[in-house]
Amino acid sequence: MQIPEMFKKDDAVSPVIGVILMVAITVILAAVIAAFVFGMGTPESAPQASIKASNMSEDGFTIVHQGGDQIDFTNNKTKLFVGGTEASGDSVDIGTFSVGEEEYINLTPTLEDGDSIRFIDDDSNQPIASFTADI
Repeated sequence: MQIPEMFKKDDAVSPVIGVILMVAITVILAAVIAAFVFGMGTPESAPQASIKASNMSEDGFTIVHQGGDQIDFTNNKTKLFVGGTEASGDSVDIGTFSVGEEEYINLTPTLEDGDSIRFIDDDSNQPIASFTADI
């Protein structure tokens, strides 16, 4: 057999490429079906609420729920961070917080001027509200 004739014979190329394409299509189709079956569900979203903070002092501040979803402070469902540190104690466990309610948050650690105050939803790890301390 001469070398130029070897390059002209491509009888087996088409079936091999066809098999490779069929395997690739099958794998992609299986991945798409598995994604739907095992759930690419919508991610959890944080409660949407309008919260106003006032009467800030070193010991705490008052929050007023002005509108939106109810916020659940029970069982650490909503966490409070002051200056990057998670606040703890009975003052943070105020139960559920609904529209029109007003609560005083007694802080541990103490609040300093310029500290960031953030309420974070634990399920979605998204912020609900954030403020800057103005003492």
